Amino acid sequence: MSKFFYKGKIEKKPKHESYGYNTKRAAKLGTAENPLNLIVNSTERQAEIEALLAEHQLMANIELNADAQEEITQLDTLLNKPQTTTFDKTPSRNDPCSCGSGKKYKKCCG
Repeated sequence: MSKFFYKGKIEKKPKHESYGYNTKRAAKLGTAENPLNLIVNSTERQAEIEALLAEHQLMANIELNADAQEEITQLDTLLNKPQTTTFDKTPSRNDPCSCGSGKKYKKCCG
């Protein structure tokens, strides 16, 4: 069909339709789909780990093996996430100076 006979505008796919939910993401570590794999040496340590898991609502496969070295690094990384650093905003020009001089910021430290 010729372009002379086409009535209407050719619609391009809008950019916002190409975005959506990420269905190919990995399951979060510590859930029922992807449990933690932990190795402990004693039953007392196993009870401590189970209490931690229940407190933080995590799932794990705990293997009790007295001969192997204890391996709980996956649990440690989940429990000790680094905190995001936040900075105080810098004062604007007409705010009082933070050094305590009583002057405006633009006249003192700015």
